Amino acid sequence: MGVCQRTRAPWKERSQLERAALGFRKGGSGMFANGWNQTVPMEEAGSMAALLLLPLLLLLPLLLLKLHLWPQLRWLPADLAFAVRALCCKRALRARALAAAAADPEGPEGGCSLAWRLAELAQQRPAHTFLIHGSRRFSYSEAERESNRAARAFLRALGWDWGPDGGDSGEGSAGEGERAAPGAGDAAAGSGAEFAGGDGAARGGGAAAPLSPGATVALLLPAGPEFLWLWFGLAKAGLRTAFVPTALRRGPLLHCLRSCGAGALVLAPEFLESLEPDLPALRAMGLHLWAAGPGTHPAGISDLLAEVSAEVDGPVPGYLSSPQSITDTCLYIFTSGTTGLPKAARISHLKILQCQGFYQLCGVHQEDVIYLALPLYHMSGSLLGIVGCMGIGATVVLKSKFSAGQFWEDCQQHRVTVFQYIGELCRYLVNQPPSKAERGHKVRLAVGSGLRPDTWERFVRRFGPLQVLETYGLTEGNVATINYTGQRGAVGRASWLYKHIFPFSLIRYDVTTGEPIRDPRGHCMATSPGEPGLLVAPVSQQSPFLGYAGGPELAQGKLLKDVFRPGDVFFNTGDLLVCDDQGFLRFHDRTGDTFRWKGENVATTEVAEVFEALDFLQEVNVYGVTVPGHEGRAGMAALVLRSPHSLDLMQLYTHVSENLPPYAWPRFLRLQESLATTETFKQQKVRMANEGFDPSTLSDPLYVLDQAVGAYLPLTTARYSALLAGNLRI
Repeated sequence: MGVCQRTRAPWKERSQLERAALGFRKGGSGMFANGWNQTVPMEEAGSMAALLLLPLLLLLPLLLLKLHLWPQLRWLPADLAFAVRALCCKRALRARALAAAAADPEGPEGGCSLAWRLAELAQQRPAHTFLIHGSRRFSYSEAERESNRAARAFLRALGWDWGPDGGDSGEGSAGEGERAAPGAGDAAAGSGAEFAGGDGAARGGGAAAPLSPGATVALLLPAGPEFLWLWFGLAKAGLRTAFVPTALRRGPLLHCLRSCGAGALVLAPEFLESLEPDLPALRAMGLHLWAAGPGTHPAGISDLLAEVSAEVDGPVPGYLSSPQSITDTCLYIFTSGTTGLPKAARISHLKILQCQGFYQLCGVHQEDVIYLALPLYHMSGSLLGIVGCMGIGATVVLKSKFSAGQFWEDCQQHRVTVFQYIGELCRYLVNQPPSKAERGHKVRLAVGSGLRPDTWERFVRRFGPLQVLETYGLTEGNVATINYTGQRGAVGRASWLYKHIFPFSLIRYDVTTGEPIRDPRGHCMATSPGEPGLLVAPVSQQSPFLGYAGGPELAQGKLLKDVFRPGDVFFNTGDLLVCDDQGFLRFHDRTGDTFRWKGENVATTEVAEVFEALDFLQEVNVYGVTVPGHEGRAGMAALVLRSPHSLDLMQLYTHVSENLPPYAWPRFLRLQESLATTETFKQQKVRMANEGFDPSTLSDPLYVLDQAVGAYLPLTTARYSALLAGNLRI
């Protein structure tokens, strides 16, 4: 009997289970970060469109009588059009989910949402180019075959015996009559359950125990085809994947692997040198260690890609990856939170399904070519970029690293029509000298988040005509917004139509106490137009918050209870937004001690803990400061020396660069005699941030990180001027 087989009800019964889990009922809610559950049958689509148009007719007399409502109502046609698009998108995803639920579990179409979508595309558009990476091109059919090979290699590590011809020999090690479900249950994460049998230990990392069904395999890889094939293969094999940020080393890396309960680590050969000090700890954790490519590898690390290439490319049974519940965890994406070290956000099969609708919501079509230069260990790159592209069956140009100087030439060469950005990328582009390639391009749409209004205007004016679609969302969140009107500076709309389909609220928030403001009854209060408010969204079976791998304390503060009525539960985004009198949402700030730099969240507590490990430092206060011409806030650390030590800038730089990812390195240092605190002995972060880093106004010694030199240097007036002029790279 095969090793990796299901234990749940027959496939016909599973169809009913998954229909219930998907919430195909009235009253569902959500978006690509909520739930594609509020759907309508196909025969009702026309009547729904008519119902959506009815309010417009009813409001016409009101428009004539009360013209002062025009600022809100002038956008009603756009709101209606987007609502219809969202409902059509949900209907399409619902149809796919029902088809997969009814499919033969022995076939690839009966697998998880990622597996069956790729199998579907390989049948419908086999020759269409899915991926372009450098000089390499892969069709959807090739992507399906490559991921099948990867799935078979991982199943062999589980103990599955495919036989000499690559077919299931029917022999395994699970024991007679036992039917193991690789993806069964969230409780398996990190459990370390033993799995008897197989040659996985010999092929995958020396003395490590064999992989067990439902295990988590961490990927520490740059963006490239191999990342995708291994991710897809793990999904097909019913194994969970953990996307590890490539800059993590030492303590933060080990923390991430422990928190998600990783049983194996696949790393890029080019990372082996920098990971050498971590190898003893990784081996002590009992991890399978694979390298994704050839080379001279340390003992116990084998070439996974060689094992993959030795497998046949036939499909694997769908039941291996089909979840017991659509809300089961299938993926971990690490996100920095206010608690310090990265947290492993649980990504469900439902969220994978939702993200297939992202680009359809954005108005992207299957003949578009999408340019993606974002890290795949981020939700923006992997789920919105890759899975979103698969949702419409389009082509993605994947870059391992963004190059502002090469961008427009790439767009010309590959006839790119859609660019997925974070705000920093757009700023890099507008700061480039003019080139011939930036004219005559085919880019019609830029989709992303974090674009500042000033950069937005410069970007469109220089590279237009093109449309910018700014979005907002969180990896672990159940709410997201899309600025489908293209209003500059906005991240979405709070129209009654949008909030009916994708519910959320802005509530009053006290930045001093860090808590929502409640009325005498204990309920939260909605904000007025122009008033910053905390963005919250209702939690339900259709739009859940799954939290993080580990203890429940990691999600502390993420859920608010009794928000508007007793017993209700809302997800707390931790972000302050403003809704203006026209219903447009604009990002205001992040609550707590977390700030954003280079498209990444930086937790001040994590940075401070690294600094405090240095014996010559007594106190550290880390905060974010605004730098002219840069998105987000750059890290700055106020330091107090421990007597009788002196400041060792070389040791400090070495320590920081070894223990923190580059985006978390403080760009500025401020040496003080003592740290400013409040009357309750809390560090004064807001005041310090407002004081900035101008050497002409501060008497304390200041230092700036010069990345070209690789050192902290005194922040002189000349260097300060060079920084403001854009001549000093931080």
